[in-house]
Amino acid sequence: MKPIYSRIIATGGYLPERVLSNHDLAQMVETSDAWIFARTGIRTRRIVAADEKTVDLAEAAARQALADAGLGAEDLDLIVVATTTPDQIFPSTACLLQARLGNHGAPAFDIQAVCTGFIYALATADRFIRCGGTRRALVVGAESMSRIIDWTDRGTCILFGDGAGAVILGASDEPGVISTHIHADGAYADQLQVPDGETRMTMQGNAVFRMAVRTLGEMVQETLAANALDSADIDWLVPHQANIRIIQATADKLGLSMERVVTTVQHHGNTSAASVPLALDDAARRGCFQPGQRLLLEAFGGGFTWGSALLRWS
Repeated sequence: MKPIYSRIIATGGYLPERVLSNHDLAQMVETSDAWIFARTGIRTRRIVAADEKTVDLAEAAARQALADAGLGAEDLDLIVVATTTPDQIFPSTACLLQARLGNHGAPAFDIQAVCTGFIYALATADRFIRCGGTRRALVVGAESMSRIIDWTDRGTCILFGDGAGAVILGASDEPGVISTHIHADGAYADQLQVPDGETRMTMQGNAVFRMAVRTLGEMVQETLAANALDSADIDWLVPHQANIRIIQATADKLGLSMERVVTTVQHHGNTSAASVPLALDDAARRGCFQPGQRLLLEAFGGGFTWGSALLRWS
């Protein structure tokens, strides 16, 4: 019996209409466009409207992916949504999305791994397909981060934005998703969290930055070693869009020029679990990837969580 693999057959993305620029933030906290850009690489980010929900973002991204794949909701065997900002405690955002799309009966559930959420969700869906029985899976990262931001704290409010990205995985005879690698260490929980009983994020910025740079560098080496590859074998890096300096440090570890790194942080900010699929969709629509090229996706988030996925584009 031939092994079953998964591959990405379509992508989708959605950003809210409202644009919040660095100049806008300078009217809210003591900062400036130059200060923010020099430290983060961010110029603008998108913010949900007052009546816009996380499931709304997820639905828009999912519908775009379905349309690109030429599929209907009834063709999905699995729905996994990565989010840190659900609209309600339960039902899950995945179940709410399932109802919106009109799918009935497929398993649907959320994954919460903050900024690494999409990588966790992709790894989960990939395993469902490899085990057989699941032919097509919708994987979404959707976040309304603006709702958990302390808008008086310039250390965090300048970083985050809202949005959603989606992919559809299909069963394949050839590997599209080559390997996934996910990790966590809860010993660092207090460095990036929404404390118990509160609704606003706190972050120890310098400590998180150092840990992210070190851990993502190790993640790159783990992924290469697991597949007997060298850094020269990677065609594109699709990183979590947290901070341009973290992205550049990871690219340096791979020996990749920034021309081979997908960057949307300047326009999107850090959209947490949505950032990797949004970046993937953005680059795919610009025609950056060629069939057969190897893509390395990676992310680091609160928990701490971190992970990577090595893909062959098709």
